[in-house]
Amino acid sequence: MENATGNHRFESIRCSFDLQALMRTLGAEMIEIASGRCRIAAPILPSATQQHGYAHAGLTFAIGDSAAGYAALSLMPEGSEVLTSEMKIHLLAPGKGDRLVATGSVVKPGRRLMVVRADVVAETGEDRVPVATLLGTMVPVAG
Repeated sequence: MENATGNHRFESIRCSFDLQALMRTLGAEMIEIASGRCRIAAPILPSATQQHGYAHAGLTFAIGDSAAGYAALSLMPEGSEVLTSEMKIHLLAPGKGDRLVATGSVVKPGRRLMVVRADVVAETGEDRVPVATLLGTMVPVAG
C-alpha cells in the first residue's frame, strides 16, 4: 500500500479497512491510499462469480463503494467517519480476469456531503478492461 511516510491518518484508514469482514471474505486489499484517492483490489474467486463465471456485480459494487468511501475519508479530520448515502453503478463490461481493481476519488468534498466516484477495471496480466463506474454521495459522521 502506498501512502505518505509517517501519515497517521492513512494508517488509521488502513486499520479501518482491515476491520471490514466483507473485504476479508472477498480477499480484497487496499493497494493505495492518498489524499482524495484510494485503490482496492480483489481477486475474482469462484465464490464471487455469477452464473456465467464472471465476477458478480456485488463484488464490483462492494470494492467500488469502499474505495470511494475511503477516498472521502482521506480528506477528513482524524476521528471522522463516512457512510454511503447513495451509490449508482454503471456496469460497462463483464468482470472477467484475474482480479478487479477499484479506484475511488472525491469529485466534490463538503462538510455535509461528499460526492465520490469509483472506476473498476478487470485485470488479466497487463490487460485492463473497464468494468464499472460508480457515482455516489458520502455523509461525514462523527467517529
